[in-house]
Amino acid sequence: MNPTLPPFSPGAFLTPAVDWLNTHWHPLFALISDVIQFVLDNATALLLAPPPWGLMLVVVGLAFVGLGRRPAMVALLALGFCWGVGLWDEAMQTITLVSVAVALSVAIAFPLGVLAARRPRLEAAIRPVLDIMQTVPPWVYLIPAVILFSLGNVPAIIATIVYGIPPMLRLTTLAFQQIPKDLLELGQALGAPPRTVLFKIEVPAAMPTLLVGLNQCILLSLAMVVLAGLVGSGGLGAEVTRGLTRMEMGLGLRAGLAIVAVALLLDRLSRAALGGQGGRVRR
Repeated sequence: MNPTLPPFSPGAFLTPAVDWLNTHWHPLFALISDVIQFVLDNATALLLAPPPWGLMLVVVGLAFVGLGRRPAMVALLALGFCWGVGLWDEAMQTITLVSVAVALSVAIAFPLGVLAARRPRLEAAIRPVLDIMQTVPPWVYLIPAVILFSLGNVPAIIATIVYGIPPMLRLTTLAFQQIPKDLLELGQALGAPPRTVLFKIEVPAAMPTLLVGLNQCILLSLAMVVLAGLVGSGGLGAEVTRGLTRMEMGLGLRAGLAIVAVALLLDRLSRAALGGQGGRVRR
């Protein structure tokens, strides 16, 4: 008989650590869960408070006045489709979940990306971590999130945040590394403080690449939201899961197209708002 090596299981090393966290840090996890659930519940309730046509008028009107005709048209078509297929409540839940997850992912990734662009050693240290995070299948992120935070929206948003950080962090680092040196030298020659140089010179110069990172973060967050339907997150992901488990092609197709509509809505509005594509001049 050929000798065989005993199987190596990373879980054998990680399980005691997870058990220790659940035992000693449970109050902290419960507090985080309560805060996240409070934010999600109130944000969703705010979107569902007006009738669908009322919210559509507000969003389309604000998009038309502040961003231009094209973003307003995208908002009208996307929201109108979600309402027309009978998935309005689920779409609002998904928009809330993705918006909060993307905002937190950007809040974590942006400062880390700026710091990594200025410190090559830090960038070299986090690069293999990002490689691993982007290689691991997305549903794997749900396992520790569910173990620590049980089922529902909270593990879904935690896994979505973790999954959305790597692309935003990578592209933020790349964006600031590609800023022309003469722009930085100009800001220093004018005697501008570092904060002014960052927000008045570096961020505008890096904005095209930052928008690509934001786009990737939104799309990956939506992909994770669909998978998070498996752990009871609700929203459009739950409808996709229901259509799959019940073999209802119509429900799965409607929910899938609604996710596409939500993706277009968030992407186009964010690009127009941050990319300076709004305004009457560019209609």
